[in-house]
Amino acid sequence: MNHGNTSGSPRKILVVDDNEIILQTMAVKLRQAGYQPFLALDGLEAVTVARQTTPDLVLLDLNFPPDVYGEAWDGFRIMEWLRRLDNTREVPIIMISGTPAATDREQAHLSGVTAFFSKPLDHADLLNVIRDTLDPVAVAAH
Repeated sequence: MNHGNTSGSPRKILVVDDNEIILQTMAVKLRQAGYQPFLALDGLEAVTVARQTTPDLVLLDLNFPPDVYGEAWDGFRIMEWLRRLDNTREVPIIMISGTPAATDREQAHLSGVTAFFSKPLDHADLLNVIRDTLDPVAVAAH
């Protein structure tokens, strides 16, 4: 099952999370579902990888520790940076949070995220939303 675009290559998904175990787990789940995952542990890496790969969708954690310079990066700040890049300005973003405050969920939706998930993740639900977001035509055909 290949959820490819018209060229037949797998759709690219950038996963941004500061937890290496979560990144690796998501990479396995996405590969099994026919997607091509790209991983980033922090905001700087996310922007770099996004520039290099032009992802079709971004899975973005909300909470990150301060970087080595003491900069406070969170999912909203990373999303701001991704929206400044020409190749990721319109890319759908699904936000994920381990501490799902109602205000975070509200701010995420106001910021234009496609969906908001709380940890622990229901991977089946997440994959359904990814599929619906990347391939709405196939969904409508069912």
